[in-house]
Amino acid sequence: MEYAIVIEKANETWSAHAPDLPGCIATGETIEEVKNNMRTAIEWHIEALRESGEDVPEPTVQVAVVAIPAPKAA
Repeated sequence: MEYAIVIEKANETWSAHAPDLPGCIATGETIEEVKNNMRTAIEWHIEALRESGEDVPEPTVQVAVVAIPAPKAA
């Protein structure tokens, strides 16, 4: 399975979450570290869902980038 993650700059570190898996979050010093930490967090999150008898959500989030014109200077 492939889950979309959202990565955001948080002061001097990075944070990430998986919209399809509420509560599944991770942080890291670099983008690469936060990606690796999210991979582990997703695996643990899914394992915890299964152990508690809950359904594992299917990935449904779609990610896209939308280009807009640069704002004009005032």
